[in-house]
Amino acid sequence: MKRERRKHNYSENKDRLSDLPNCLLLHILSFLNAKRVVQTCILSKRWNNLWKSLPVLRLSSSNFKTDRAASSVEAVQNFNKFMSKILSLRDYTASLHTLDVHRYAIRKPRQLKWIIKYAVSHNVQHLNIYLKCHFQQFPPCLFSSRTLTSLKISVFRSRLYTMRAIFPNSLNLPALTSLSLQSFTFRVGDDGRTEPFSALNKLNSLIIDKCEVLDAQSLCISSTTLANLTIITSYRARKAYFGFELSAPSLCSFSFSGLPLQKLCRSNGNLSTVKHVSIDVDYWVLAADTPLVLLNWLVELANIKSLTVTSTTLKVLSLVSDLLKFEFSSLCNLKSLKVKRKYPSSVPDGLVDFLLQNTPSAEVDIVD
Repeated sequence: MKRERRKHNYSENKDRLSDLPNCLLLHILSFLNAKRVVQTCILSKRWNNLWKSLPVLRLSSSNFKTDRAASSVEAVQNFNKFMSKILSLRDYTASLHTLDVHRYAIRKPRQLKWIIKYAVSHNVQHLNIYLKCHFQQFPPCLFSSRTLTSLKISVFRSRLYTMRAIFPNSLNLPALTSLSLQSFTFRVGDDGRTEPFSALNKLNSLIIDKCEVLDAQSLCISSTTLANLTIITSYRARKAYFGFELSAPSLCSFSFSGLPLQKLCRSNGNLSTVKHVSIDVDYWVLAADTPLVLLNWLVELANIKSLTVTSTTLKVLSLVSDLLKFEFSSLCNLKSLKVKRKYPSSVPDGLVDFLLQNTPSAEVDIVD
């Protein structure tokens, strides 16, 4: 009995985690922020240098707020020191699969250039940058990466510093499949059009969140591979509203939140491939022709199978004169209609039946 008990105690005390191969340990560490990962080096000699080969780095200035460094300025200073150390001490031969940087502010372009240049030179595939931006241009190497498959950039301007972050008109990202942009500004290209995505030959998913368009009335979204599109415009900044033209023959899912300004398609466009649509229009910020534009969207999106709308969207649609008398020929393939109640608007009478007049057997879900 004593021998069995002694054997049992030894089994309990054995460090089984450290016996795992490096690939599994690195995979486990990839779910932690970089600060926590580096702290694992105190566990044992087995862990001393493991973090130096980590393929995923999650860096955030919020992880450096302590009782001693409660202010955001101190946190950023500590974060800068840590980031400099971890990138300089990391195994230079190890590829960097994912880099996630959340930082309160970057005021010097060379700091961001250094971070991005390091990521690109180490064959980064997924890059997520979230920061306050105090300059216009991002490093050109970011938009000429041969390995980048997913790019998400969120930039914010302070109230005292309003310089716009400009998105380039020329891109060379042959592997990019997913792109998410928040608070960028698009400009007219040499051809007189604002069409920044046409060179992305593998683009599958695109999110445009609270961006602006300079010197043009609309943003052209042209892609033969684009399947999922989300556009969000800010209700608080009406001057930032812009129209857009879609030329996306593979588009399957379309989500929009903001103010619809014009038709979705060019004259030769075709949105017959779109199957899933979500629309959220604010009732309190409207242009005179918004209700008719919204109705036109539903006509253009004739073949969709699922539609999600807010109660405010239906309220805007109800402003179309004699709407319920309109012979609606679209939404013949609709299988599902979801209406999200949005305070303070209720669901207008007759609007659900109007949308379902060609598919009365479609499933209806009204949620708060």
